[in-house]
Amino acid sequence: MPTQIEGRRGGAVGAKIDYRDGRWVVPDHPIIPFIEGDGTGPDIWRASAKVFDAAVAKTSGGKRSVVWREVLAGEKSFNQNGNWLPDETLAVIREHRVAIKGPLTTPVGGGIRSLNVALRQILDLYACIRPVRYFEGVPSPMKEPGKLNIIIFRENIEDVYAGIEYKAHSAEADAVIEFLSRRFGAKIREGSAIGVKPMSKFGSQRLVAKAIQHAIKRRLPSVTLVHKGNIMKFTEGAFRDWGYEIAKERFGDNTVPEAEGGKRKEDAGKVMIKDRIADSMFQQLLLRPDEYAVLASPNLNGDYLSDAAAAQVGGLGLAPGGNVGDGYAVFEATHGTAPKYAGQDKINPSSVILSGVMMFEELGWDDVARAIVRGLEGAIGARRVTYDLARQMPGATEVSTSAFADAIIEHLP
Repeated sequence: MPTQIEGRRGGAVGAKIDYRDGRWVVPDHPIIPFIEGDGTGPDIWRASAKVFDAAVAKTSGGKRSVVWREVLAGEKSFNQNGNWLPDETLAVIREHRVAIKGPLTTPVGGGIRSLNVALRQILDLYACIRPVRYFEGVPSPMKEPGKLNIIIFRENIEDVYAGIEYKAHSAEADAVIEFLSRRFGAKIREGSAIGVKPMSKFGSQRLVAKAIQHAIKRRLPSVTLVHKGNIMKFTEGAFRDWGYEIAKERFGDNTVPEAEGGKRKEDAGKVMIKDRIADSMFQQLLLRPDEYAVLASPNLNGDYLSDAAAAQVGGLGLAPGGNVGDGYAVFEATHGTAPKYAGQDKINPSSVILSGVMMFEELGWDDVARAIVRGLEGAIGARRVTYDLARQMPGATEVSTSAFADAIIEHLP
């Protein structure tokens, strides 16, 4: 049984989430740390938590609840204790394994490069998971936005996120240029900035494996490896090769390569593994989006693709995200802090709400996740939406962040 610790909600004693043999062990009253976020974060978090609590209570008949535990990061933490990301916050998230957060400010002028990147690297949250789907009635630049329904698994630790780069004319950059020129005959223009994109077999394969596991569990038809291997043959090209390799070695009974066509009788129902060049993939998502279900990619490709795909279905306001490792997960808003709207009860909270949907799905509370999605669909269908959607939806009623949460709760099944 999960270990009980101090923490109560409505008389229920909260308990820690555990992780054993590759599976989450979730009590009826899990303690989940949250970071409310900077800028509009507090408004968004209050609305989101209200939706989460209502959905959990309704689906369980009051038998389950979440005991929320606030931890500090970002501006709120810096203003209170001069630290953007306290060790205590990391320790609490490690202890409780699963957390959720609003948008955080990236400090300017030194110190930590990015709070989001730091959390991912310190906790080894190697898979950035971004589902992108359309909600009926949301304004979109596409003729048929409903055809896009994908989930992107983006490697979160390596590639450009390794942060190995040196400023032009710096001693480090000059030393790297001199070494590459002398040792390998590389031709690099003098005074160049230098960046290194490490990509390992280990890092690539564990990301692809997680994408395939998701496809198998959710009975999705395909996993597409997205890469620029035609040019970067030994990094991105290797990602492709390593992906096919792990699919065959570890999931051979459940997958089939696209090259084999899946034409054999025994291939029926298997997940098809295919690959696409990154620039072609952008075209594919515009022209033939319904041919893709799960995308697995190195860091930078996935970064571009996830935001571009979100634009097809209404933008980042409806784009959730999760950073998941082995036994640790942090779910988050994918948009910025929008400080000019802070405290105005105005911003769309859907990114954090849908990140909560991802969190509940990860923990096996699928009934809660489905209820929240139905509630969101109902609120949008009733055209009671926040300003970002209302201004593009004829006949819509603009409501506040908190009122939008109420509309979602009203439509919970």
